[in-house]
Amino acid sequence: MIKKLVLVFIATFAIGSYAQEGTASPYSFYGIGSLKFKGTVENRSMGGLSIYMDSIHMNLRNPASYAGKNLEVLNGESRPVKFTVGGSYSSINLKSDSGKANANSTTFDYLALSVPIGKFGFGFGLLPYTAVGYKLESLDSDKDNRIANRFRGEGGLNKAFVGLGYQITEGLSIGVDAQYNFGNIQNSTIAFVYDEDDIMTQYQTRENNRSDLSGVNFNLGLSYKAMLSENLELVSGLTYTPESNLVSKNERSFSTIIASTSGEDAVYNTVDADLEASGLLETDLVMPSKFSIGAGIGKPRKWFVGIESEYQNTSSFSNDLYSSTVVKYENSTNVSIGGFYIPQYNSFSSYFKRAVYRAGLHFENTGLVFTNTDPNIKDESINEFGISFGIGVPVGSFFSNANLGLELGKRGTTNSNLIQENFINFQISLSLNDRWFQKRKYD
Repeated sequence: MIKKLVLVFIATFAIGSYAQEGTASPYSFYGIGSLKFKGTVENRSMGGLSIYMDSIHMNLRNPASYAGKNLEVLNGESRPVKFTVGGSYSSINLKSDSGKANANSTTFDYLALSVPIGKFGFGFGLLPYTAVGYKLESLDSDKDNRIANRFRGEGGLNKAFVGLGYQITEGLSIGVDAQYNFGNIQNSTIAFVYDEDDIMTQYQTRENNRSDLSGVNFNLGLSYKAMLSENLELVSGLTYTPESNLVSKNERSFSTIIASTSGEDAVYNTVDADLEASGLLETDLVMPSKFSIGAGIGKPRKWFVGIESEYQNTSSFSNDLYSSTVVKYENSTNVSIGGFYIPQYNSFSSYFKRAVYRAGLHFENTGLVFTNTDPNIKDESINEFGISFGIGVPVGSFFSNANLGLELGKRGTTNSNLIQENFINFQISLSLNDRWFQKRKYD
C-alpha cells in the first residue's frame, strides 16, 4: 500500500505543478464560478451517471457508497480500503459573432479515501467545487472597436468532506456527508476613459473585489440494489442536499492605474472602499438545494445502463455584493444517460478483456439566464450538452485500476452577442484498493 500511496502523491504533485486556472470559461464571471466537480472520472465517462456503486471504486456524489456488501474473496469479512485521485485537462474553443479564441486549463479534481467499518463505511476527501478564471474585454462598436471594458477573475470554492455510510440490508444503504466549503473569488473591472480625440487617457480607474467564502452544508444519499432475475440486477439511488448559507467576507478597493493594451497594469495608488457603511462588508451567499434520482439495470461484472435526473433550486441563489441586472437564475436540471461493458472480467488471456468500457451523454440547463431589455427578444438560458467515453484498466494488484475519460461538448450560444464554448476534456484517475483489516486465523 505504501508504494501505491507514493505513486498517488507523485501524480498529485505533477497535476498541481502544471495547474493553471481551474477554468477558462467566460461564464465563470457569474455567481461563484463554473461548477468544477461533476463526479469521478468513472462517473463522468458515463455522462455523469452516479447511481452505480461497486466495491472497488469510490462514488463521491452519493455517501451511501461508503457502505456495502463484504467480498467473498475476503471470506465475507470486510471490503477493501479505497483510495482515489483524479485530474483533468480542458481545451475550449470560444466563439461569438465577432470572433474566436482558444483557452485551456489543467486541474486537480479530487482526492479521497474510504475505509470499511463493519456495516458502516467512513470516507473523507478534498475537491475543487467551483472555479473562476476569465480574461474578458468588451469593445465599443461605435468607436472603431476600441476597448470599452476589461474584466479579470480568478479563484473558486473548495470542499473538504467527511462522510459515513450504513448498510441497512444487503441491498439498501444510506449515508451522509458533512462538507466544509472554503475559498475566495477575486475580480477586477476597468471602464476605460478616452479624451476628446478618442485617445485613451494615461490614468484609468480599476475596481478590485475579493470575497472570502466559508460555510458548512450536508449531502444525504440512498442506494438500493436488487436482483430481478439470476442475471439481471436493478440499481437505483438518490441524493439530497438541503439549502445552506455561505458567509462571504468582502473587500473592495479602487486603484489608479496606468493601463496597457497587453493587460499588464501599473498601479499608481489604491483606496479602500467602506463596505461596512453600505452593509456589504459581510454578506450571506445562498447555496440552493439539490436533488437527484436515477435507476438502471445490468448484469453484475458484465454490463450496465442507467438514467439519472438532477434538479437544483438555482433560482434561490443570491449574493448582495454581486447583484446584476444582466443575469438572473432559474432552476437548473441535468439528465445523464450512460453505462459500461466488461468483455470478460476474469480473463487470463487478454488484458483488455478485463477492461471496463464506459460511455454516456448529458443534457444540462445550467440555471444561468441572460436577460434582454427588449421585450420582443427572449431571454437566453445557458445550456450544456456533452458526450463522453472512458476506459478503466487493471493496474497493480487487489482490483486497483486506472481510468481514462474523454468528454466532448458545447456550452452556451452565440445568440444575443453571447459566447459559445466547444470543449474537450481529458480526465485521468487512479482507484487503488488494499486490505487493512484481516482477522487472524491462528494464534
